[in-house]
Amino acid sequence: MPKRVIILGSTGSIGKSALEVADRLPGEFEIVGLAAGTNWECLAGQIRRHRPPRAVLTDAAAAERLREHLSDSGCRTQVWSGSEALVRMVEETPCDFVLSAIVGVTGLSATLAAVRRGLDVGLANKESLVVAGELIMQAAAASGARLIPVDSEHSAIFQSLHSGRHDEIERLFLTASGGPFRTWTVEQMKSATVVDAMRHPTWSMGPKITIDSATMMNKALEIVEARWLFDVPPELIEVVIHPESIIHSMVAFHDGSVLAQMGCPDMRTPIQYALTCPRRLAASSGRLDFSRLLRMHFEPPDPERFPALRLGHRTADLGGTAGAALNAANEAAVDLFRRGRIGFLDIVPLVEDCLDRHSFDPHPGLAKLMEVDAWARQEVFQCCTV
Repeated sequence: MPKRVIILGSTGSIGKSALEVADRLPGEFEIVGLAAGTNWECLAGQIRRHRPPRAVLTDAAAAERLREHLSDSGCRTQVWSGSEALVRMVEETPCDFVLSAIVGVTGLSATLAAVRRGLDVGLANKESLVVAGELIMQAAAASGARLIPVDSEHSAIFQSLHSGRHDEIERLFLTASGGPFRTWTVEQMKSATVVDAMRHPTWSMGPKITIDSATMMNKALEIVEARWLFDVPPELIEVVIHPESIIHSMVAFHDGSVLAQMGCPDMRTPIQYALTCPRRLAASSGRLDFSRLLRMHFEPPDPERFPALRLGHRTADLGGTAGAALNAANEAAVDLFRRGRIGFLDIVPLVEDCLDRHSFDPHPGLAKLMEVDAWARQEVFQCCTV
């Protein structure tokens, strides 16, 4: 029987790649649910191709346009709208695997619903664990849900950990390309534009995560995600700059061995592994050519130019509501930067200010996390009106 799959965030880069993987493995998967935010035109094409029983657009107006578009097509896909419909689709649709790939906190409730159902969950939405790591891991322990990381770095660690026991871990290494500003001075970064920040040297990603890569806030979020996903203290998680993006991350064990997962920088590889785990099926992604001399370089990140990393370790150590404050403030600050309201180097200080001032709760419920999320966004947006 094909594996029944729901894709949350199907019109984004991860969602599109996942559907491409499914197309290249005929008979392996049945798409039973698709969800997006506002892009009804792209979703309409995906529905016509895969004919899922259900689809969701969180934007009601976009959902209505999609229904009108599909009304004469003979398509029987039910189109639901609103954020609550994401949860409903996950709870009510017979499925085996949910790919959580909605950017930001929007997909948190649906991800938590999938975990509570005991489903296999592919985590491409790092914000779920950053914001609600304790809640999600507790739910997974109770339901038996399997959390399979899709981020290339966490997928690499997940795969490398198959060669050792948890109590044998000495250190986790998250590799980072260094982004477009790896060699820029602080003075140069003061005048960095959105166009500059979007010039990622190795990966093709959405705009928000590409800017996060430029500030290295993406690594800060990944530190928090790794702390929850792999149940290790933050001090054992280290970021290493690796410009070639060939080694996707590494695990050091107590015997001195370091195991790394390598490959071309192609997100279809970790996506496919999450979908087929523990099987490894043939894929059309690129191959490393060892007949050519492959040079790999490593360097420590500069804490002066990339202070976001310090916030990642601090947030991972604090737990509680710290992740909600960090994530929401960063999303709001990135939005302001993209709209030309603040400079590039204003992003991280705004995030740190919210982290410092938020009402910290060490063991919050979902309602408290959403309260902190809303507060942090409002605080950041107010900075442009003062």
